[in-house]
Amino acid sequence: MNKGRSTARGVATLMASSLSNQLGAASGSLAFPAIGPLGVVAVRQLIAAAVLLPIARPRFRSFTRQQLWPVLLLAVVFGTMNLGLYSAIERIGLGLAVTLEFLGPLSIALFGARSKAGASCALAATAGVVAITQPGPSTDYLGIAMGLVGAASWASYILLNRTIGQRIPGIEGTAAAMAVSATAFLPVAVVILLSRPVDWFVIVCAVSAGVLASAVPYIADLLALRHVPAGLFGILMSVNPVFAALIGLLALGQSLDLLQWAGILVIVAANAAVLRLRH
Repeated sequence: MNKGRSTARGVATLMASSLSNQLGAASGSLAFPAIGPLGVVAVRQLIAAAVLLPIARPRFRSFTRQQLWPVLLLAVVFGTMNLGLYSAIERIGLGLAVTLEFLGPLSIALFGARSKAGASCALAATAGVVAITQPGPSTDYLGIAMGLVGAASWASYILLNRTIGQRIPGIEGTAAAMAVSATAFLPVAVVILLSRPVDWFVIVCAVSAGVLASAVPYIADLLALRHVPAGLFGILMSVNPVFAALIGLLALGQSLDLLQWAGILVIVAANAAVLRLRH
């Protein structure tokens, strides 16, 4: 296979990954009325662990203290990242929540740029945030705060994964963190599912969130990275907020005004620009 065709396949795989991720988030939101964001996150963590553990088979007993502490921190981050995102989706909609969460990796990229152009991208991203949140008396500040919790957690996820990758071979560390997170959420899932009237539609939506937003993107991203350079990978991930806004509009009826659309596009452009600066 020639290089151009290989890259094209990688790009197509990444687009499918991003689309699957946002469809999973939308699917999970349909279960909110029955089990809430906490219930959806609990099910999602269990599904993700069920996918990762058989693949990685982490050897917990062999972990040293230096290996274990970032794994435990990452387990906490998995929970706060997903709970922040889903709580934000419930309050402010899919497109705005995902865009706010995207500020996490954008912040990491901006910190790495350290240039006047990078500072310009930071100002552009700030303007984008103001455009999509439109602060005012009726603004859902709690929803925005939850989106920013998701952003801070995503940034922490990137940094912790970097540390874990240097200390634990392969994907054992990430899988171990997911196992710890799933164990913590297991009693939550049991209590919620047994204490509320839950039909098959709710279960299917919650499980779909785990499959589409965790299992499929994880496998697809691993495959894509074999064909796409890391810099291009990061830029292509910028499409996530756009997909989220479109799916929110078409599937969930969550419309955005022109200023909010402009804000999303500005943040996406800022991310793409700063990643280009680093490569």
